[in-house]
Amino acid sequence: MTFNNWELSKHILDALAQQGYVTPTPIQQKAIPAILENKDVLGCAQTGTGKTAAFVIPLLQHIYTKRNSAVPNTAVSTLIVSPTRELAIQIGETVENCGKLMNIRHTVICGGVPQFRQLNALRRGVDIIVATPGRLIDLMRQGHINLQKIEHFVLDEADRMLDMGFVNDIKHIISKLPQKRQSLFFSATMDAATLQLANSFLRSPIQIEADRISSPAEQVEQYLFYTEKQNKQSLLVHLLETKDLHTVLVFTQMKHTADRVARNLSRQGIQSEAIHGDKGQNNRQATLSKFKNRQLRVLVATDIAARGIDIDQLPYVINYDLPEVPETYIHRIGRTGRAGSSGISYSFCDWSEKIALSDIQKLIKTPITVESNHPFHIPLIAPAVSSSGSTANAAASRNNFMRRRSGKTFMQGR
Repeated sequence: MTFNNWELSKHILDALAQQGYVTPTPIQQKAIPAILENKDVLGCAQTGTGKTAAFVIPLLQHIYTKRNSAVPNTAVSTLIVSPTRELAIQIGETVENCGKLMNIRHTVICGGVPQFRQLNALRRGVDIIVATPGRLIDLMRQGHINLQKIEHFVLDEADRMLDMGFVNDIKHIISKLPQKRQSLFFSATMDAATLQLANSFLRSPIQIEADRISSPAEQVEQYLFYTEKQNKQSLLVHLLETKDLHTVLVFTQMKHTADRVARNLSRQGIQSEAIHGDKGQNNRQATLSKFKNRQLRVLVATDIAARGIDIDQLPYVINYDLPEVPETYIHRIGRTGRAGSSGISYSFCDWSEKIALSDIQKLIKTPITVESNHPFHIPLIAPAVSSSGSTANAAASRNNFMRRRSGKTFMQGR
């Protein structure tokens, strides 16, 4: 299959060819025909699957068709909303690249840049607005943007929207849209809250999903550490010190855990910062920039905040908490071992995460090497409170390790 299988404008096809795009990705094969038929779409797709082009290409075709109709629409016809400035800019670049031969008019509405430039673009006229929720609502309230003529609405990275607390903003934006429209909803994960939001404004949507990734990169070495939950912080410090790890991306499930882990590492003299949805955009960008420039030894992140992080030659990923969605494990450790380089992942597992571990192992179908030679090891085949065997040895070794901490007080799990 090629892009020529669909009735796309020659301008779009030529623009795709110039970029070397010939064969559509799985998400594009499923989404493009549905969007061309004006169907609502509920899509589940990870970053890197070609998702953005999957909705940009057919939306450009809709605009082209409208331009050549008897009554062309001169108002803004398409609104794409994404959670962050970085993602909005990336979407804007895709719009520009795919629509450059049809003189597409678009603008990116987001914070961090002067408002007057965006207003000037709106006054000149645009076909597509790509926006973040905050700046979009600001301009709507100032009377600069009216959404009543929108024909196509896209909500991208919906799960990240929820994680960043944008649910009320999204509901406000949707309430200002006309009832008659095409709505497209894309998310990397589909938990109950995300589905509830989707069902609130989609109408009989076509449900599509990109091919599930079922195996990690072969060049990533995987190691598993069984430990008690309250000892994860101590184990993390132990690994950083004994293995001399540098440029480490640590994943946690919760935002408050990320803050706590980074704070405790900093107290131990380990340069660390956290990144998650509660952090301001400028803060996230500054933290990420320091990590990429090797000014930070450890970056602690939640899955949503880490989405899109692409760091050359990242050697280590640590799963402080195991993810509940097994595919997320593959995406996490896939941050290392890129472009043919090697990488190492370390995963901590406590008793409460046994089911998550089992789901991961069923998905990847390859064994993960268990590391038991550390002060905080517990065997998951026996109660963690056992006073015999390796557990007792681990407890004794653990106590010795804590006494060796150069006189510093280390508060576990704080």
